[in-house]
Amino acid sequence: MFDVFRLAPWRALWVVLAAVMLAGCQSVPKGLSAPQIAVLQAHGFQPGEAGWELDMSTRMLFASDESTLSAASREAVMRVGKALVAVGIARLRIDGHTDSAGSDAYNDALSLRRAEVVAQVLVEHAGFLPDAIAVRGLGKRVPASSNRSASGRAENRRVSIVVANQ
Repeated sequence: MFDVFRLAPWRALWVVLAAVMLAGCQSVPKGLSAPQIAVLQAHGFQPGEAGWELDMSTRMLFASDESTLSAASREAVMRVGKALVAVGIARLRIDGHTDSAGSDAYNDALSLRRAEVVAQVLVEHAGFLPDAIAVRGLGKRVPASSNRSASGRAENRRVSIVVANQ
């Protein structure tokens, strides 16, 4: 009769050796690390389709027809940017938005200026490289709230900071 128990230790050894050899060929998984995700969550970023997004509508609003940051908003951007740099997040996308007042062309340009202002703060005060930040002006195409009320329009005059799932 065939003794299966005599072959089992050798098979186990071969399985272990094969596993060790395959592990050596394994590539490092892409994505954000646990500490990076913890920092994103601590600063209010939410996971989405494009990555982790911080919608600054509650923290950083722009006045109507303005692309200037208040001192408090500038400080908020610097704080978030420095935290991201500290955990090795080096690439961002900044999306600027507007309310529905004005033409599409005007709002596209205004929203782009808003995104550029935030990007400039991140470069000058948080340590991001200029070519590591993509900026987009989305105008009024992606509202966070209804434009039917003054408070809704105010929430739409914002920027979003997006960290891609690297």
